[in-house]
Amino acid sequence: MGLVIMSERELNRIEVLSQVTRSAMTVVTAASVLGLSRRQVHRLLKDFQSEGPGAVRHKARGRRSNNRIDPAVREFALILVRENYLDFGPTLAAEKLADDHGLQVSRETLRKWMQDAGIWLSRKQRRTFHQPRLRRECLGELIQIDGSDHRWFEDRGPACTLLVFIDDATSALMQLRFVTSESTFSYFEALDLYLATHGRPVAFYSDKHTVFRVAQQGAKTGHGMTQFGRALNELNIEILCANSSQAKGRVERANRTLQDRLVKELRLAGIADMDAANAFLPGFMERYNARFAKAPRRPDNLHRPMNIKPDQLRDVFCFRDQRYVGQQLTFSYERKRIMLDESEITRGLVGKYVDTYAFPDGRLVIRWQGLTLPYAAFDKDQRVTHAAITENKHLSAVLAHIKDIQDAAPPKKQPAGKQRSRYTPTGNRNDGWNSKLAKRAKEARAASQGSDI
Repeated sequence: MGLVIMSERELNRIEVLSQVTRSAMTVVTAASVLGLSRRQVHRLLKDFQSEGPGAVRHKARGRRSNNRIDPAVREFALILVRENYLDFGPTLAAEKLADDHGLQVSRETLRKWMQDAGIWLSRKQRRTFHQPRLRRECLGELIQIDGSDHRWFEDRGPACTLLVFIDDATSALMQLRFVTSESTFSYFEALDLYLATHGRPVAFYSDKHTVFRVAQQGAKTGHGMTQFGRALNELNIEILCANSSQAKGRVERANRTLQDRLVKELRLAGIADMDAANAFLPGFMERYNARFAKAPRRPDNLHRPMNIKPDQLRDVFCFRDQRYVGQQLTFSYERKRIMLDESEITRGLVGKYVDTYAFPDGRLVIRWQGLTLPYAAFDKDQRVTHAAITENKHLSAVLAHIKDIQDAAPPKKQPAGKQRSRYTPTGNRNDGWNSKLAKRAKEARAASQGSDI
């Protein structure tokens, strides 16, 4: 008879039928064990005793399916897919074959045909693996920076953002700072602390946030770099932007670790505000680096000393721009009208550009060739304008600012306008004594009496 392939269910049936043949089991018990009727067991037993174990094997095994699709249909479908739908998925290709060519094929059948023909790759075959980027060799060669918006104080305080500076070579936390949101001034604050502690690194590695990168590269105005980029350029520090979150995976993984460990540490310390949390961070960083930091491949420290005076550094960490001076010695700046005080110097500035310095404390300084110019500001408006465009990372801070303004503002009076007021009846009946018709009748009577006299 040769080798016969059987399934586990068929082998189980042979064992039960063998016991029935040896009178070790009754037909009723066999029917219960196999889940068949007594009549079916009798038929199987008859075939088993006459033809042997091979009779229990399914008769369709090894034969083509009765519902198989003609091979010519398969070839025709694959020809249509290659000619018209080569980059289509099986689901969409099956829809197009049915709608445009009248060829009804299930998507799973077409998927198998396309896979066998090498047209379609399964999800497992299409999976791509990111090649891990090797660490830099020296401390201070590349510093990854990112902001993590999270409820760091849980329900004890408002949500805020943690700015994270991590060294690529060692995975050591170089600087942590709690701020309200990711903004240029908040990064200036964290960068100032970083430079005072470590010095100037070779380069920073960040995402494509608008703090680091100009969103519209083809803009006709501006200098092609952000205020943060301009500050780093003056400090001779390079800024690089990652093309994906995986590229700066070390700081992303550090954020996930901090969102677990730091949150619990703050809870145990009973900290619920940013000032206390920022005072707590140096000790936490020391413990974190002792546990997780790695030794660099080379012992060189590529941080460079600052060699910049503090007053010059203040001019670096500010918003700097240029404004065109009009005929009236005025220009616009942040919804304000700036008028320069008239002097021998300012009279010659008409048609020229002056430098503006906006500092974190709100001061605005105007200079021309290093000379500070006195000015007056008009139409100052600090209100967030209606329908203002706000980035997601700044939304919490903007909403908090709006709420403070609304709480401080007096309640607005309801304008009269064209509002309908409710009529309250007085009980007096208007009989028309003062209407126009009554007045005319009265005038006619007076005229007739005068003519009679």
